[in-house]
Amino acid sequence: MPVFLLGDDIAFPPAELANRDGVVAVGGDFRPERLLLAYRSGIFPWPVEGMPLLWFSPDPRFVLDLREVHLHRSLRKTLRRSPYRVTADTAFDDVLAGCADTPRPGQTGTWITDELFEGYSRLHRLGYAHSVEAWRGDELVGGLYGVALGRAFFGESMFAHATDASKVAFATLCANLRAWGFHFVDCQVHTEHLERFGARDIPRRAFLRRLLEALEAPTRAGNWELTLDPEAASRAWAERDERS
Repeated sequence: MPVFLLGDDIAFPPAELANRDGVVAVGGDFRPERLLLAYRSGIFPWPVEGMPLLWFSPDPRFVLDLREVHLHRSLRKTLRRSPYRVTADTAFDDVLAGCADTPRPGQTGTWITDELFEGYSRLHRLGYAHSVEAWRGDELVGGLYGVALGRAFFGESMFAHATDASKVAFATLCANLRAWGFHFVDCQVHTEHLERFGARDIPRRAFLRRLLEALEAPTRAGNWELTLDPEAASRAWAERDERS
């Protein structure tokens, strides 16, 4: 299967033409217009050190259906204690920096290059990229960022400098996304961490079909600082526990 070389034009080949490793294309840049088209096409960037910029559409795709979110009992207890203050879109660049600087098992360095950082920061200023932050006092101790289009949220990365901080941020995000009518979180590729929340592999063709459906709805663009409900997750799971 050929891999396409991108030029200056904002265009991608069909996601179904990815090779067996999920690579659709190489080259290009992080201009917001290109990033938005990539996500709408079921494609995402993943820089690899020493190689041109790679664009992926893996098969299968790891997806969290927002109707199937599961929280472990210990995380539900943590939410009830409310050890962190959760916000949205108040420290996007700091979250991005936290994701870049946090060591990951089996990885050296970071895929968050300076060019990626600037591209997603611009996307945030345009109202498409969002962060959710977990604070302990005035200290940012965890968070995540991703892109929202239509009723789909494309998760990119998260970090934690305190126990369960990123999990609390993610659970809060999921509860709000579901309340806002979002369909799923695209988790891209398998991780045990997100599998515990209920994410699972689905065929790429099924993901692309669901993506088309999600993109039929208008995008919730703009800053989410004032619309995020920080208690949504703890309240939702308290209600479920009462019913069980």
